[in-house]
Amino acid sequence: MKPILLVRNDAMETFGVAMDAFGDAGASILTWDAIGDGERPDLDRVSAVVMFGSSYNVDETERHPFLGHIRELTKEAVDRGVPYLGICLGAQVLARALGKSVPEAPAREIGFEPVTMTAAASGDRLLGHYVTGDRVFQWHKDTFELPDGASVLATGDRVPLEACRVNDVTWATQFHFEIDADEIDSWLQSEDPAALERDWGKSAETIRAEAGEDLAAHQIKGRELFRRFAEVAKDPHP
Repeated sequence: MKPILLVRNDAMETFGVAMDAFGDAGASILTWDAIGDGERPDLDRVSAVVMFGSSYNVDETERHPFLGHIRELTKEAVDRGVPYLGICLGAQVLARALGKSVPEAPAREIGFEPVTMTAAASGDRLLGHYVTGDRVFQWHKDTFELPDGASVLATGDRVPLEACRVNDVTWATQFHFEIDADEIDSWLQSEDPAALERDWGKSAETIRAEAGEDLAAHQIKGRELFRRFAEVAKDPHP
């Protein structure tokens, strides 16, 4: 099996639980530091793509050309039927690659928030283990328009689209199922505490308290999602 490509789009990206989860699943990994202008891997070299998040807006392509490069890679993956999993920015990049808009969300989401799973999610190869009421980690102010023909898998109380499946091998989640404790702490430390509470509506202390209650179960489900994606990479069309 060819390696799974993990795409880093932010200097603070650590890939969370992904490395260990894929290792446990027997999958090898190739990383591309897209934000660092590393040479883009040829999709012929990989079995699947995981597009991670970023603090950048997907349409800032003139200021940050790497955003155009990852959009091109995403479109190529979809066109070629290479399994693709987009997380937060990765979900928004997928929407833009397929000609859809990425507007500001009706509400900013941060910390752990509940999701509602749709009927389409119950038998989904990736998200079928999530249930309504599961609390997932959010940090986003933008959302994305559902691509043509896609199925909604999860919705939120304040943001209508939280996860979708575009085709048999292409998924997108707005929430950060990959996050671990170290990455949460790193992200919080990078923010001004007063601005965080003012602009996002939660304090760092509140988010850390939520993590104390929700992160352990969250990581179990995130690891399982990556394990399932490794199975898709091995056998895209069982």
